[in-house]
Amino acid sequence: MVNLIALIVTLGILVTIHEFGHFYVARLCGVKVLRFSVGFGKPFFTWHDKHGTEFCLAAIPLGGYVRMLDEREGEVQDYELEQAFNRKPVLQRFAIVAAGPLINILFAVVAYWGLFVWGVQGIAPVIGQISAQSPAAMADVPPGGEVVQVDGHPVHNWEDVNTRLASAIGRTGNIDLAVKSDGATHQYALPVKRWQSDKGEPDLIGGLGLQPWQPAWNPVIGKIVAGGAAERAGMKSGDNVLTVDGKAVSSWSQWVEVIRANPEKALEVAVENEGQQRVLTMTPDRHDDGQGGVIGYIGAGAKAPSWPADMVREIQYGPIDALQHAVDKTASMVRLMVDSVGKLLSGLMSVESLGGPITIAKVAGTSASLGVESFVSFLAYLSISLGVLNLLPVPMLDGGHLVFFLVEMVKGKPVSESLQMMSLRIGMVLLGGLMILALYNDLMRL
Repeated sequence: MVNLIALIVTLGILVTIHEFGHFYVARLCGVKVLRFSVGFGKPFFTWHDKHGTEFCLAAIPLGGYVRMLDEREGEVQDYELEQAFNRKPVLQRFAIVAAGPLINILFAVVAYWGLFVWGVQGIAPVIGQISAQSPAAMADVPPGGEVVQVDGHPVHNWEDVNTRLASAIGRTGNIDLAVKSDGATHQYALPVKRWQSDKGEPDLIGGLGLQPWQPAWNPVIGKIVAGGAAERAGMKSGDNVLTVDGKAVSSWSQWVEVIRANPEKALEVAVENEGQQRVLTMTPDRHDDGQGGVIGYIGAGAKAPSWPADMVREIQYGPIDALQHAVDKTASMVRLMVDSVGKLLSGLMSVESLGGPITIAKVAGTSASLGVESFVSFLAYLSISLGVLNLLPVPMLDGGHLVFFLVEMVKGKPVSESLQMMSLRIGMVLLGGLMILALYNDLMRL
């Protein structure tokens, strides 16, 4: 339900912004707007403004539209002809159509500006371990160092590193890292070949062999699942596991290994909570490991450790500086989106990386659960995606209509109706196929 609500809120916000762009510029150009709908299907809420525009909330929250007065879509009275979209000069029609995707990109600038003024936190990109035989190991990148640049671009946290590495998907050659260690900064060239191009869900940091540093995870219980073996045994949130069958437990990973190795076997577990020690008898449930075997499962999660203050980085700017950084961040994300589309078409990025509504819902739900900062950042990212994808020169999308208008500007007359209709049918097939592929990928990820 959290994911579903987050999806509806996310799409509702972004669709409203997108359609408002079309609506606002259409009004400025003197075009009569008949309907402004958020969602498809039968409206369940409507109201009219003084200009006669009908505003609707519809039952299917997967899009929206602005319907304008147009002779191609219905009869227009003589006294309203000057308000018809198709009667407007081509530059005005171009502006009306372009306004939707452009306002999505502008929204991202505003969102990032707000985040930078408020202040965003991240974890310092300090390397914990280096995986053997990885690009990082081949380049002798030292564990314990802090990544300060990726391909010449400064990075402040792991999110920055991830974003910069995303632009390197499919690369053959080197990924350049600058790593600060023992007070000095050294350059490392990590060799890659068609890097992560065959991955449906690229592991950008792990794919280079970098394991981020983390504080020690002690065997302290955080969340307890109702009805699980942990709850049945009387385990409580905050319990620190001391021993299992008399053997000391020093880390969360060790505790997990013991539980996984003992399905349906009674274990004597000593725990401590607020200075009080207890001994519990716990029998892990039997759980399929997905590979033909079984593991133990008790329905308990770890209590996340606190991060040292020097590992938490906060980025905050004044209103003027924040605007410049917001524009730079948005421009960087636009370039990344355009680059990703090119890599998908050229085969340098797997089509399995495409996601549909299920993926959006999961990410929206996760980001919402992490707080306002995470959710706003996700909204900005998705808004940029919506803006860039709508500007692609594909019939049915805003970009396809813009191509027709550009041709009209050059030729001095509109593209023929027959050619437009044929192009729209082709675009419908392409978008339909893309949606089916994205939904298939969603289901496979489940």
